[in-house]
Amino acid sequence: MRLLTRRVGPIPDSFATQINHLSLEQIETLGEALLDFSTMNDLEQWFQALNQ
Repeated sequence: MRLLTRRVGPIPDSFATQINHLSLEQIETLGEALLDFSTMNDLEQWFQALNQ
């Protein structure tokens, strides 16, 4: 959460809740993906891809 906040700004509660329910594998994938994030929209797109 700290890395995401540093990268894209404050994390909305709705995303924080979703992040807290991710599996370890999904958290690791998110950790790698966040290196390419520059906006909150990138996080939103990541969640959309995850749910497809």
